Amino acid sequence: MAWQEQNNSLYGSFSFRNFSEAFAFMTQVALLAEQQQHHPRWTNVYNQVEIWLTTHDAGNTVTSKNVHLAKCIDALVKKNG
Repeated sequence: MAWQEQNNSLYGSFSFRNFSEAFAFMTQVALLAEQQQHHPRWTNVYNQVEIWLTTHDAGNTVTSKNVHLAKCIDALVKKNG
């Protein structure tokens, strides 16, 4: 996944075969985010999930927290094929 820096956030877009796969992915990301105490802004429509990562405590900018969570999300995608 290639994340893009947009408007002081990291943006990623993910496509899945169906809603169930997209929802399962979101559940896994939610567990990661909770562990890291770093929660994304995201949307889901059917099989498409869009994620924006920014650090509110740092003035809504991209920080190492965002980069770390993005790498963890990428690892989930790679693991789940």
